Amino acid sequence: MKILQLGKFYPVRGGVEKVMYDLTSGLSARGIHCDMLCATREIDPGEVRLNDCGRVICVRAIAKLAGTMIAPAMISWLRAHKDEYDIIHVHHPDPMAALALRLSGYKGRVILHWHSDIVSQKQFYLLYLPLQNWLIRRAERVVGTTPVYVKNSPHLKKAQDKCTFLPIGILPLPDASDKAEAVRAHYPGKRLLLSIGRLVPYKGYAYLIDAMQCLPADYHLVIGGEGPLRKKLEARIKAGGLEDRVSLLGYLPDEAMPAMYAACDVFVLSSVMKTEAFGIVQIEAMSCGKPVVATNIPNSGVSWVNADGVSGINVEPRIPAALAIGIEQAYWLKDKLGRGARALYQERYTLDAMIDKAIKIYEKEV
Repeated sequence: MKILQLGKFYPVRGGVEKVMYDLTSGLSARGIHCDMLCATREIDPGEVRLNDCGRVICVRAIAKLAGTMIAPAMISWLRAHKDEYDIIHVHHPDPMAALALRLSGYKGRVILHWHSDIVSQKQFYLLYLPLQNWLIRRAERVVGTTPVYVKNSPHLKKAQDKCTFLPIGILPLPDASDKAEAVRAHYPGKRLLLSIGRLVPYKGYAYLIDAMQCLPADYHLVIGGEGPLRKKLEARIKAGGLEDRVSLLGYLPDEAMPAMYAACDVFVLSSVMKTEAFGIVQIEAMSCGKPVVATNIPNSGVSWVNADGVSGINVEPRIPAALAIGIEQAYWLKDKLGRGARALYQERYTLDAMIDKAIKIYEKEV
C-alpha cells in the first residue's frame, strides 16, 4: 500500500499541514510507504526524507492567493508520479491540491479529508465550487475530524453514506512542570488563563478580553499568537482598563509551549465561527492535564472534542459573561476536569489512535 498525502504548505504552520505531516511520519514509521506533496515559498523545492518509507516533497509555489498556494509544479509532479500510489489522501480545503488531482489523470483510490467548510473567501469559493463538487463525487471516502462536522456540513448532505471521521491525534507535550514556576513568576498570586491562536476574528478574542471584566481581579489572561487584530485588541485591553490583567505575548515558539501549558490553571478556546472545526490546542492542553473552556459553535466539532463536564466546560460563543462563568466553574473543578482531560486525550486523541484508524480507513475496515 503506497499513499500520498496531498495539499497545503510547508513548512508546517497550521492544523491541516500538521495532520498531513503527522499522518505521513506516523504511517511511514510503521513501514507503510507514505509521502506528502505540498507547495512552498519559504524553502528550496526538493525532498525531505523522514525515514525509509516516507518523504515530504515540496514544489515551488509562484504566489499565494486567498490563502491558497498557486503551484503549477504540483500538477506536473503529480502527473509524472501518479502511478506510484495506490491511494491519494487529499486534504480540503485546498483548491490547488484539488486542481492538481483533477488534472493529473490519476485513476486510483481517493480519500478526501474534510478539515472544514470554506467559510470566508466567498467570491473565490464560487469559482472553486464545481471542483469541490467533483472532488466529493470522486472520493471513495470522505473523512472529517469529528462526526458533528461531517454530519452538519451542507456540502456533504448527499455524501453521508461514504462519510466517516478521524479525530486528530498528537504526541503528548513534554512534561515542563519544572519550568512552570518560572512562567508563573511573571504573574505572582494570579489564577492563570491561557489561550493560543492567531489574532484573527474567528478566534473570538474580543469576547474573551471582555470576559475578564466579569472575573475577579486575581485572574490573569495570557494570549499567545500574532495576527492582524493585535492593535485592535491592545486598544480593547486599554479601553477596559485591563493592561495589568491581560497579556498579549505575540508568537510563541514550539519549545515555549509546554511550559505555558504547564503553568496555566485553565485553557480557553473562545472561537466564534465554524472555521474553528476542531481546535488542536484543546488536545494539547488535555495532554497536559489542563481543563478546557470551549465554545458551542453551531455545526463545529469544537464542543465534541471538549467533553462538557469531563475534560472541561462548554459555553455559548460571543457572550463574555458566559465565558467568565465557564472559566470560574473550570477553575474550581480544575483537579477533577484536569484528570478527565488527560484521560480523554489518552483514550481518543493520541497520535497512535489517529494512525490506527487511518490504516483501518485505507484497508476499508471502517
